[in-house]
Amino acid sequence: MHPLLSLCVFWLLPLTLTLEEDSPLDCVPRRSVPYHRDNAHLFWEEGVFNYSTMLLREDLNLLMLGAREAVFALDLKDISKKHASVKWKVTQKQEEECKNKGKDPETECKNYIRVLQKMEDNRMYVCGTNAFDPECDYMSYADGNLTLEKAAEDGKGLCPFDPFQRYASIMFENSLYSATSMNFLGSEPALMRSNPNPIRTEFKSSWLNEPTFVSLTEMPESQQSESGDDDKVYMFFSETAVECDCYNKLVVSRVARVCKGDLGGQRTLQKKWTSFLKARMDCPVLESQLPYIIQDTYLWCDKQKHWRDCLFFAVFTPQSDTSDLSAVCAYRVSDISKVFTEGKYKTPVHVETSFVKWVMYSGDVPFPRPGACIDNAARKEGINQTLGLPDRTLQFIKDRPLMDQAIQPIDEKPKLVRRGATFTRIIVNQAQAADGNKYHVMFVGTEEGTLLKAVNYDEEMFIIEEIQLFEPQEPIKILKFSDAMGQIYAGSDYGAAQVPLATCHRSSSCMDCVLARDPYCGWDIVERKCIFLSTSQRELIQSVKDGNASDCPDADPVKPIIQSILPGGNLKLHCTSPSNLAKTAWERDGSPLTPATRLQFLRDGLLILNASDSDAGRYRCLSIEHSKADKYSTTVAEYQVSIGTTGTGNRTVIVPQPQVESPSVAGLQVVVALLLVSLLALLAWNFYKGHIPLPWNCRKRNSAQSLETHEQDGLSRNALRLEVAEEKPLVLGTDNGRSNNNHTGGEAAFNAADEHEDTVTLPTLKYIDDESEI
Repeated sequence: MHPLLSLCVFWLLPLTLTLEEDSPLDCVPRRSVPYHRDNAHLFWEEGVFNYSTMLLREDLNLLMLGAREAVFALDLKDISKKHASVKWKVTQKQEEECKNKGKDPETECKNYIRVLQKMEDNRMYVCGTNAFDPECDYMSYADGNLTLEKAAEDGKGLCPFDPFQRYASIMFENSLYSATSMNFLGSEPALMRSNPNPIRTEFKSSWLNEPTFVSLTEMPESQQSESGDDDKVYMFFSETAVECDCYNKLVVSRVARVCKGDLGGQRTLQKKWTSFLKARMDCPVLESQLPYIIQDTYLWCDKQKHWRDCLFFAVFTPQSDTSDLSAVCAYRVSDISKVFTEGKYKTPVHVETSFVKWVMYSGDVPFPRPGACIDNAARKEGINQTLGLPDRTLQFIKDRPLMDQAIQPIDEKPKLVRRGATFTRIIVNQAQAADGNKYHVMFVGTEEGTLLKAVNYDEEMFIIEEIQLFEPQEPIKILKFSDAMGQIYAGSDYGAAQVPLATCHRSSSCMDCVLARDPYCGWDIVERKCIFLSTSQRELIQSVKDGNASDCPDADPVKPIIQSILPGGNLKLHCTSPSNLAKTAWERDGSPLTPATRLQFLRDGLLILNASDSDAGRYRCLSIEHSKADKYSTTVAEYQVSIGTTGTGNRTVIVPQPQVESPSVAGLQVVVALLLVSLLALLAWNFYKGHIPLPWNCRKRNSAQSLETHEQDGLSRNALRLEVAEEKPLVLGTDNGRSNNNHTGGEAAFNAADEHEDTVTLPTLKYIDDESEI
């Protein structure tokens, strides 16, 4: 590593640690609620999977739930109650044809309900993947029955072929707007409007380049419009960026829009959108280097305000495995609209290296403005519909549908960032707190089947709670909200769940209720419980911005639990804090306890090891939590611990303890002693035999070894020669210039050596590997 680079790394390390400590990215829920059937109303049916399509029919008090090969009509107040259902299965022939096309007959070659939309005549339009041959039908609910009309309409372009491909659809004045692929291979993505005037996007990479569709939303922009504008349909999606000069594919988030009255062009862009424009959406996360990818959106509007004040809340996730952060960003509709109506365009430019570079267009923009709806200015020029638009305007938008400016979120930063479980879906509701202010409460589904409830208080990210809705932990694939019922509905592969906006009863004390900072909940002093704000006429204690619990009355004393333990035994005192943001502390007889060898602090309690008389006393577990207002402590549990057998009523509490002087321990000691004696005996025997030399015999042994080696040197060499002679033919290394390759000469030499062992020295011997040399 370069010395300068090393210096920079060490210089930035303290700064990195500081940022990590103060970073808001590790936002954790204050309360975690594990899975339990009582957490929510649940619905599932044996053999049915993929509950991922929902339609709220508040006029019928029903939740229409689309799954694989079935549609259910559930009670909107309690979805565990089923009122009706209808099956829509594929035929054996359709399944065989799907299998012959290379698809899995057990998963892909089924009918997944993907479109459920209400029509103006109160019927419902329903479409399914139908074994990779999309089909649509009309469905009605009457007299407690669901009925399919079996119209068998072609669903290509209205419903995806692939049941696992993202798609989007809305019904607007009996016209279905759908964003999906129009062919079996999934290579023709399109934003399409069905009858009475079918129209779609161009099959060009500059329009849609390997998109993943997220959502479609209608915006009534014609209302109170001074310019005579038209209503819009906004589409959110992600795609491979055509404007990026990079070696690898870069995915970016987009928002596009079209006009409701668009009929296409007369010659150019026939039956194609003339108002299709798209722009990049940014959601900047602190540590991200690649753009975050949009996963879901929710449109929130105040009914008393103009549509320009509406907000889009969007969920974003990283496109690489290097980050585990998810984020929620909020965008003003007025900011999005301004980019489309006033922003610059991007244009493709061919360069010498034979690729296309996209740059900001700085030339003249034709009139009417490309991509704009028909407004009063166009009508003055005699252009009353898109069929009358000039070819110059149409050709411009055909080649340049991309805007140059990216759309930034409110305050140019996320409303919520969470490390861990990936965000999947979002809905937003506005709650008026006791202080009179209104706050946007975000309900975010995750891939682990949990539902987060979070609020951004003056740029402070705060997660009120996280509820485990599904077991096993399956991703939440859809979220819906009923304003009339005040209920949230979630769907996954294995079932559907219904939860209220708030579960105030989970807070058992005033301090816990206030520190939860839930705008829906407050502490009722009279009833002495945490209740839903809108159900009480009295003033409740609440502090959502600061978490100020100073107005809370003193909590009821905690009744101590009697515990007894024998001397030398172990005892665990349980204590679970109501908050993930709190720390627990222990006291004994009013004095603070510190961790020690025999006192171990656990996350859920205190462990006393090898108890003695000094461990007796009254133990108190405190939950200490910091808020913006102050530090608060509350007693969670209290124990009266005694040493020895203590009677509690007619029952004696005896805590099991290990047997210190039991026969098993004594036996273990005997075994260890025997092993030690055996080891000493083994060492003595090795010393006696000389395998291990004694320290004072080392020098004597060395001299003896050298003498013994000298005396046995001749014998060893003779033995070696005989041994080698048996294995290989040998010849003399020197023979005064004459070669002697016969065996007799070699044997004579050895015989002579045997007769004159002390005086005859043999010449050097060498091996002969080749028999031809012998």
